Amino acid sequence: MLFSGVQWLDASLMGVLGLLIGSFLNVVIHRLPKMMERQWQQEAADMAGQELPAQVPFNLLVPRSRCPHCGHVIAWHENIPVLSYLALRGKCSACKAPISARYPLVELAIAGLFFYCTWVYGANASGMAWCAFSATLVTLAMIDWDTTLLPDDLTLPLLWLGLIAAALKWTPLSLHTALWGAVAGYMSLWVVFWAFKLATGKEGMGYGDFKLFAALGAWFGWQALIPMILIASVIGAMVGIAMKINASLREGGYVPFGPFLAGAGLCALFFGPDALLRAVGL
Repeated sequence: MLFSGVQWLDASLMGVLGLLIGSFLNVVIHRLPKMMERQWQQEAADMAGQELPAQVPFNLLVPRSRCPHCGHVIAWHENIPVLSYLALRGKCSACKAPISARYPLVELAIAGLFFYCTWVYGANASGMAWCAFSATLVTLAMIDWDTTLLPDDLTLPLLWLGLIAAALKWTPLSLHTALWGAVAGYMSLWVVFWAFKLATGKEGMGYGDFKLFAALGAWFGWQALIPMILIASVIGAMVGIAMKINASLREGGYVPFGPFLAGAGLCALFFGPDALLRAVGL
């Protein structure tokens, strides 16, 4: 009973921490692509020998969050995870424009994942590693869905953390298995990418997908890659067909693959690689 009480307390506290981190990740989801765009513009200008006009600082900390409709600066009491959204009834306090429900949903998702990871793995280095894994996947899925970008600033640390976690025994994989899982994950999609491009002259996915799949291989091993890619492909195809029927596909008629890879990774977290292998008959 004592163990269960401590376990519940630890998981609950990590769930609260997840709410706070989820609030910050909403900022990352919105701002990181814009920061990348600014960086690309600066690099292009430098290569062309041009000088861009001075820009106001823009990063994950400044400027303060504002309502996109009226520019109202969000006060601290309007930025409390979930609670502020409920208190404001999902509307800006100044102009009453609707606030996307995705903000509290992301916060709740991260809170639930932190609770689960701590409950299963404990309030230790292993549990913290899996919390970071799940939070990064949610962030990548949201960014890719919005922008079709999978930033190296997130995919590469996720890959390295998986290898480090295996080396330090924070995951059940050996470093050897994690390393070859990363290699297999990257190379498998790289081969598919080039085969598709040579056959059609088109690019069917981005390099970020290779890196994300490599990261999943580092966390779960090469054996789990087959069921994860099958799950991601089937669900992605179903969503793509549904969007095509509803005429809601974005320009170009494509659906980003990263969110479905991330979803497959979360399935592996919840059910385990062995269960995924059995589900697909392997």
